[in-house]
Amino acid sequence: MNTHNGQANSDSPGVTSWQGVPAVDHRHEVCALREITSNTLTWVARDLEPAMWQVDLSDRAVTEILAVADHIRENPMKHLQREENTLPWPTVRSHVAELRHMLDAGRGFAVLRGLPVDEIDETDSDVLVEIYWLLGQIIAPTVAQKWDGEMIYSVRDTGTAYGYGVRGSKTSVELVFHVDNAFGRAVPDYVGLLCKQPAKEGGLSRFCSLYTVHQRLAAKQSDALERLYQPMLFDRQKEHGPGSPKVLLAPFFSWRDERLFARANTSLVRKGYQVAGVEMDQPLLQALDAVDEICTDEAIWFEAPLERGHIQYLNNHEIGHYRSEFIDHEDSALKRHLYRLWHRNHGSRNYDGIVAKT
Repeated sequence: MNTHNGQANSDSPGVTSWQGVPAVDHRHEVCALREITSNTLTWVARDLEPAMWQVDLSDRAVTEILAVADHIRENPMKHLQREENTLPWPTVRSHVAELRHMLDAGRGFAVLRGLPVDEIDETDSDVLVEIYWLLGQIIAPTVAQKWDGEMIYSVRDTGTAYGYGVRGSKTSVELVFHVDNAFGRAVPDYVGLLCKQPAKEGGLSRFCSLYTVHQRLAAKQSDALERLYQPMLFDRQKEHGPGSPKVLLAPFFSWRDERLFARANTSLVRKGYQVAGVEMDQPLLQALDAVDEICTDEAIWFEAPLERGHIQYLNNHEIGHYRSEFIDHEDSALKRHLYRLWHRNHGSRNYDGIVAKT
């Protein structure tokens, strides 16, 4: 069970000044460099077989899901107010429990296949979203994905140029290997993506083991790895309150409860220094380049399909994920559209995971 993550709470660090720049201070995450020992989460592409990452819904599970969809239509409630533990779908729970095990003790990512999207009334997409919301609760508590409290995040190209304050998920640009919310006070433990509609071309999903990346750095560029264990600036992408620092100070690699805790996102580190107006030190620049170079090796990453009705889940501290640039349909009804959920086992459900003081 992944218990080392989401450590934001009422004791979260405050603000510091770093080279004259205000920053949210997470230097408490700095720890000694550790050697990676092989485990199920240390893999390369050739190690993977479909049974390690695919979970297919059985006919019985599909029947249970369709019955819940009917119940939702016949018994309206305010959006996202239902609780999964009240539902009569034991077969569904067993499938998702199997998937959760793959995230923690398997390869760190999994795809749930066979969600009956076409049978769920597509004239009312809220039912589909509710089903996804309920399935996600079996993984772990759902948490806010934006500072304003947004719980389900719609991933689609808005046509906005990628830049400061614009998340890459709202564009069609290539997103290098990363973990979600690497810049956050409370990084989500798991990420889920429901594919309602894939892109016309591109938008491919790839996964890599951050243990493997760490191992390769240790073997070939140990100086770069050492720098990644030290603090650096991350762009917070304007996901914070008025007057709060624009950047977060934390290491790229850390450990919690004997498991790797990675704030892996080379792009947001580079942007962090740009936003702060601070020159990046040469060792860090070389370390980020080293990570990007390792991640270009096709041998270390695995490409999993993301088709209509698929739900991808990943362990967001030990697995990096990537999305290729894509070309969308001209018809708005066919444009690439995913729904994203974040899950976290610790802290409050608000964006920063802050627990109210008593």
